[in-house]
Amino acid sequence: MSGARTLLSGKITALRAQTRNRERVNVYLDGAFAFGLPAIIAATLRVGQTLSESDIQALRERGDAEQAYERALSFLTYRPRSTQEVRRYLAGKNIPVGLVEQTIHRLTEAGLLNDQEFARYWVENRESFRPRGARALRFELKGKGVGDQAIDAATQEVDEDESAYRIARNQALRLRQADRDTFRRRLGGFLTRRGFSYETVRATVDRLWRERGSEDGNAGLE
Repeated sequence: MSGARTLLSGKITALRAQTRNRERVNVYLDGAFAFGLPAIIAATLRVGQTLSESDIQALRERGDAEQAYERALSFLTYRPRSTQEVRRYLAGKNIPVGLVEQTIHRLTEAGLLNDQEFARYWVENRESFRPRGARALRFELKGKGVGDQAIDAATQEVDEDESAYRIARNQALRLRQADRDTFRRRLGGFLTRRGFSYETVRATVDRLWRERGSEDGNAGLE
């Protein structure tokens, strides 16, 4: 991951923060640029220190590990992620498999990766902003690499009937002028596309049609 010229050993003659990234430091050995390191690792070095070949290799490996970790942290900034999402992201950055798994382990140990917590977050977020049926929630979480046990735990408390009703109410208002068949077809399709079961779709459409009839003073429309 870190670019560097091949050196067997050398004495550090300069440590300079990079112009474009102040969080990284260029290391110069015997007057020539050798490699870059994260500032947190470069802080352990000093000008005049002699580095052996094994020292240089160890520093590069630590630098690569820190860079992978920082990339993962940045990826986690926007929202929680599943373990598999982070794994795919790092692999897409051409980070070696071994280093990817090392980073995953480090994040997990730090409590920053937990698929059970991620699954709960995902379901709660959907319930709050974009309700989905259990089938759709399972499909989404499966696509993010979450295991069945975590999915089951996260979705077991989902009240499909209530979620379907909440998401369908506004849609039903847009169909106030629709006839019975159009109302049922469009509202049913709307809920089906969001992963609700046939039973839930039918019950929700019936409920909203009855409510519309009651509001219009036509309770016998069913």
